[in-house]
This record gives sequence, C-alpha cells and structure tokens, in this order.
Amino acid sequence: MLFLAMNGAKHVDMQQTTTSNNLANVHTIGFKADMVAFRALPVVGQGAPTRTYVVDSTVGHNMTAGSMQQTGSDNDFAVGTAGFFAVQAPDGSEAYTRDGGFVVDDAGMMRTRSGLPIMSDTGPITVPQGMKINVASDGTVSAFPVDQGQTPIVPQTVAQIKLVNPGDRAVYKGGDGLFHLQGGGVAQADANVSLVPGSLENSNVNAVDSLVQMISHGRQFDLNIKMMQTADEDDKHANQILAIN
Repeated sequence: MLFLAMNGAKHVDMQQTTTSNNLANVHTIGFKADMVAFRALPVVGQGAPTRTYVVDSTVGHNMTAGSMQQTGSDNDFAVGTAGFFAVQAPDGSEAYTRDGGFVVDDAGMMRTRSGLPIMSDTGPITVPQGMKINVASDGTVSAFPVDQGQTPIVPQTVAQIKLVNPGDRAVYKGGDGLFHLQGGGVAQADANVSLVPGSLENSNVNAVDSLVQMISHGRQFDLNIKMMQTADEDDKHANQILAIN
C-alpha cells in the first residue's frame, strides 16, 4: 500500500501542476486549457491482482473558443472560426496559434506580440516600412501609404496570412504553447477560416472550475499522504508484535 499511495500522491501532484498552469493563463490571449484525467495501470508482480497504480494522463486540450474582446486596434485580430493562423516556431518550423495581434519590427517583418514571425504560404510576411497595415477577415494584409496623416491612398496588397484548420485531433500543443501537426509536416491553407479584425480571443480557462480542481487535487494528495502514514504505522506495529513473539 505504501508504494501505491506514494505513486498516487506523485501523479496527483503532476495533475495539480497542469491545473495550476491553466489557472496561470486565465488572461493569456488565445490560450487553450489542457485537459487531464487519471487512468489505472495494473501492478505486475507478486500480490493481489486487483492492485493498480493511479497514473496522470493528459488527454488533450480544450478547443472551445474563448470570448471575444473588441479592442478596435488595427494591430489586433482574432480567429473567428475553428482553426489557427500560422507562425514560425523558434526552431524554424511552422506552428499554429490563435494568439492574434501583430507588431512590425525594424526590418518590416510582421510578428506576434511574443516575437514569432507570422507566416503566409510562401514564408514570413514582410511589409513596407512607414505604412499603415490592415488585416482583412480573409487574412489579406494591406499597406496604406498615408500622405502627411491625410486620407489614405489606394491600399497595396502585401500578402495573406496562412489560415489553417487541420482538425482538433490532428494537432497537439507543444511545450512552447504552440500547436503542431501530429507526425510533423505543415497544414494546408483553408479558405473557410476567417479572422475578426480589431478583436482578440480571450483564454478559454474557467477560473472557478480550475480553483475547484485545485482544491480537489489537494484533498486527494492529503489522502494519499495519510495512506502512506497508515502503512508506515501498520509496519511499525507488525514489527513490535514480531519482536514480542
């Protein structure tokens, strides 16, 4: 019982870590909550065949859309349908996110606010310097030459943000917080995915549910610790009885 309880406490603590991470990202734009569950594994070896280990298992992520926050900023956009927009991950590969909004660096490259280059079908998007940038609902990026702050002239189409929808089961969330295709590769652009300019998608983490889960995990951890203490006390009493005999 000692080792079973010890394993249970360990995995409850691991699940508490996931829940705490969800709660810490309750205000992170575009964040999708990780979902966890416990599963039972049989104990192989001598002893009762009914013994099982309780193991933490991350079963996926909650892809429910978060609430829309209207900002009115031309530098903000949210994914208004199922799907993602493409970015370049730190390792150079293509990854996907719903953390909308952009900034333009000194080289004219469009990046997310976390610094990742935003991708088109042909690579990172670069826009002309000193122009007003607009993102349309279909991902089209336009540049407006402005004459001394007066009425903008005819816009120039620069590129189109790559929008994809490979399906929830086709992607996984990596340790970098970005979504990647199962088995590698890149997703094909999907014309049915659209953006909502001037808005951001809030995190879909429910703070109340996460707090309740943390309380539940704390009680389960305490229960396993008490089981370990009970097993230790039973062992001491058994040794005392054997010593008397």
